Amino acid sequence: MAELVLIAEDDMEIAGILEAYFTREGFRTVHARDGQVALDLHRSLKPDIVLADITMPRVNGWELLAEIQRRGRTPVIMITALDEDIDRLQGLRIGADDYIVKPFNPIEVVARAKAVLRRAGLSQAGAMIRAGDLTIDLDSYQVKIEKDGTTTSLSLTLTEFRLLAHLARTPTKAFSRSELVDACLPGSDALDRTIDSHLSKLRKKLEQAGGEGMLTSIRGIGYRLAINP
Repeated sequence: MAELVLIAEDDMEIAGILEAYFTREGFRTVHARDGQVALDLHRSLKPDIVLADITMPRVNGWELLAEIQRRGRTPVIMITALDEDIDRLQGLRIGADDYIVKPFNPIEVVARAKAVLRRAGLSQAGAMIRAGDLTIDLDSYQVKIEKDGTTTSLSLTLTEFRLLAHLARTPTKAFSRSELVDACLPGSDALDRTIDSHLSKLRKKLEQAGGEGMLTSIRGIGYRLAINP
């Protein structure tokens, strides 16, 4: 199963951007709008890594970090608008694994989170999504369909791969076009017809590999995978 990222951030726009980029790269995400909710989610869901804004309501980032460290060894990356050495040193001294200053490039945040997970020994080699006859390898970007004893590999573009992986994480759920754009093409100006084009090509490739009827369109809503998880 893909790593779970807990994003503790009271700015909804920033949290949404981070969720979209992490999801696009194969992570699962959960969002907390304040530090207390983050602590509750940390206890119940046991995320693999936490991104914590320093200036959160109820429980601030420093308090959140201290409590997480008291509970165990979940990696934590601190996020703040204060680019001061004293803050950086305080964060690293009490156990933060990295420190990111706003404004940031979300691609860099994902890359640094991956680096922290590698250092922590938590990055899962061979992370897979399996749904019905479909197998998706998130590390090697390989997709296979196993049917009637035959295994067929699919050659997908990066966008097609991201769309298929996103749909396969929750098989049978119908996703709107805007949801798919946000999750798989964040920051782009892609229109609905662009997503339709990508998914039309993906459907043909699935059908050629034996996945007839696997990707379906829902009139007035969007798309879903018509397979059992």
